[in-house]
Amino acid sequence: MPRSHLLAYPFRIFFLLTALFAVVVIAVWLGVLTGSIRLPAATSPLWWHAHEMLYGLVPGAVAGFLLTAMANWTGAPPPTGARLLGLAALWLAGRLAMALYGGVIPVVPAAIIDLAFLPALALVALRTLWRHGNRRNLPLVAVLAVFALGNLCLHLAMAGVAPGLARTGEYLALDLTAILMAVIGGRIIPAFSGNWLRRQGRDPELIRRQPRLDRAALLALVAVLAADALAPGSRVTAVLALVAAALHAARVIGWRGWHTVGDPLMWILHLGYAWIPVALLLKGLTPFVPAVPPAAWIHALGVGAIGTLILGVMTRVAVAHTARGLLLRPGGRAIYALITLAVLARLTSAATGATGALHLAGAAWIAAFGIFLVAYAPVLNAPRADGQPG
Repeated sequence: MPRSHLLAYPFRIFFLLTALFAVVVIAVWLGVLTGSIRLPAATSPLWWHAHEMLYGLVPGAVAGFLLTAMANWTGAPPPTGARLLGLAALWLAGRLAMALYGGVIPVVPAAIIDLAFLPALALVALRTLWRHGNRRNLPLVAVLAVFALGNLCLHLAMAGVAPGLARTGEYLALDLTAILMAVIGGRIIPAFSGNWLRRQGRDPELIRRQPRLDRAALLALVAVLAADALAPGSRVTAVLALVAAALHAARVIGWRGWHTVGDPLMWILHLGYAWIPVALLLKGLTPFVPAVPPAAWIHALGVGAIGTLILGVMTRVAVAHTARGLLLRPGGRAIYALITLAVLARLTSAATGATGALHLAGAAWIAAFGIFLVAYAPVLNAPRADGQPG
């Protein structure tokens, strides 16, 4: 029997599972919308959809990246083999529990199963960072802990215990994911861009890093999160979102992504991050401009920033960490084009209510992650090209 390499490093199995789940969850959701699939979930289908995108898909992608990155940050060996399989199985158990939520599996046991993954991931991260003295990244553990709290809020709403917590749970996940993308993106995007320019014989200083702006942009996102927790949808929250939009737009412009247009693996990261200020702008305009759909910012952040950055990071890490060079696999440009089409179509649907645009968005999303599976599954399940472990 051929040997599987999926448990040799965290990104391998979690990226594969994330892409597979991204295809399945949207295919199921389109079936629900057309009436061809009926969920057993004993809750609102819309809440189920929000939960599985925010507390299913996102944590799987975060686990793949974070567990891999922590090995680089600390020099600690990453979880592999049985330990890694246990974490992946815990995440999968949550997805199965939510698929059978309130039907085959009663609400309370299903919630307990699903709620287990984020604390487990936070515990692994805390143990690794603390043991190896990496205090700088300990705030990421706090983000995971609050993420778990948001999951609990949404579960309490779905179970009918506290329906008013649904929006809190949804917004916490969105804001926390934005913070994670801002922190991690702020490290890797300018660093990767500068290195790429250096390899091209160009000046890496074209990519500007502004520490004060970085801190202000992150603090603005934290303020938006706090406002969403205390006064979601308020004008105060909207004003804070507009301030955050301006700061993150300045950050993106300072990185000068147009200098990296020669490399799709680079410009896709800039494009993905650019959706963050767009989403914040839409969020800020919503209470003041009736023409802006209330859900527009959610889709700009969810499909635009989250979807694009997940694919951008996965396509890069998959080749870089398997020693295959920083080269886009065949079909990679189609992946990037399709995820961009997905967000544009989803925003069109939010603005017009057109079901055709909604279905196009779903089909483009499925195609983008489906092509990733076809192009990158062989890489994820193959040994490193240089023969080294990992």
